[in-house]
Amino acid sequence: YRDRTDKPFTHIVVDEAQDLGVVELRFLSSIAPSNPDALFFAGDLGQRIFQQPFSWKGLGVDVRGRSATLRVNYRTSHQIRRAADRLLPEAMRDVDGEEQVRTGTVSVFEGLDPIIAIEKDEAAEIAFATRALQEALADGFRPSEIGIFVRSQDQLARARAAAAAAGLAIRSFVDRANDNEEAALLGVMHLAKGLEFRLVLLMACDEGVLPLASRISDVADDFELDNVVATERQLLYVAATRARDRLVITAVAPGSEFIDDLANA
Repeated sequence: YRDRTDKPFTHIVVDEAQDLGVVELRFLSSIAPSNPDALFFAGDLGQRIFQQPFSWKGLGVDVRGRSATLRVNYRTSHQIRRAADRLLPEAMRDVDGEEQVRTGTVSVFEGLDPIIAIEKDEAAEIAFATRALQEALADGFRPSEIGIFVRSQDQLARARAAAAAAGLAIRSFVDRANDNEEAALLGVMHLAKGLEFRLVLLMACDEGVLPLASRISDVADDFELDNVVATERQLLYVAATRARDRLVITAVAPGSEFIDDLANA
């Protein structure tokens, strides 16, 4: 397509652009016509959780000086957004030097402060999470309006135990073909991107889980360590901002190092 003059599209709109890889960006560039406004990207550096950063300019896509920041948040309450924003720096810069300033964002509605519980053991954490789910159901939340997320497959059993104790039906991402089913969605944080729930419960936000110890132990140098920690922060940010009205975060003591930032909002 790169050498063809008859391109298949006049304009291309790309969402979640922060997680494009080299191959995807090259493909989009090759099928886009040559006019300067042929490609439109929407993304958030703070939600990059799948790809390592690389130079877009080096692949022929230069967005420097051509970007704008959207500062109105329609999904998340002021209280949840304010807490989640503390996980990220006030400004983020991509490989090509384009800076994204994150201050000044506003939400269009108010809500409850996030609830954070660091318990002595897994049994106590499950009991707290169970009560949070029961309270939401008593307050009129439908099961399908609830999302329960953990860092990895290793923590899913704790979340299932809390849902079962609360009498809450759950479904996995594999079961999402039937989106009308009255059940809460259960899965890992990476799969939460793009979704929205009235209540989000994030469980097992433990030390050694966020950031994930196995990722930390595999780093080769300080640069890679910084990138891994940043990506883990961004993963928690993505999961937390799936919540519209209520955010509950639980952990076993001492809890993730990231929780202090959330708690100090």
